[in-house]
Amino acid sequence: MELTIENIKRIWLTDEAVCIETKDGKTGKEYFTDYPSLKNATPGQREKYITSPFGIHWPDLDEDLSFGGFFRPKPEPTEIVKTFRKLHELNISAFARRLGISQPLMAAYLNGSKSPGEKRKKEIEKELHRIGQELIEISF
Repeated sequence: MELTIENIKRIWLTDEAVCIETKDGKTGKEYFTDYPSLKNATPGQREKYITSPFGIHWPDLDEDLSFGGFFRPKPEPTEIVKTFRKLHELNISAFARRLGISQPLMAAYLNGSKSPGEKRKKEIEKELHRIGQELIEISF
């Protein structure tokens, strides 16, 4: 059976995720950090969602999440994903540009639909270290 709005008891937002509860008591959440448009949105933009028969839609952000997706098994987050979840201040699009890759590719690394190879992992790590070094060198 596909999960529809008829099965949803409530939808709410936290600082880091959108959550749903089904009428049979199951809860699920999707982290904003897994979706660049939601991660980079303001709280006000995140609150402007509408529901459809099968999910949640943010018209201003052009983002959709299906109700069923909240309960699909998710892979264990990689170290790259864990790092970017901790560093909420990093803009994924800007980081991808700095790294010289497309934003959709970087988003795919962070949502688990693609895995970077060892060479790309080192490039990401090196770029994060460069940013850290630049921050250390700042003085006022």
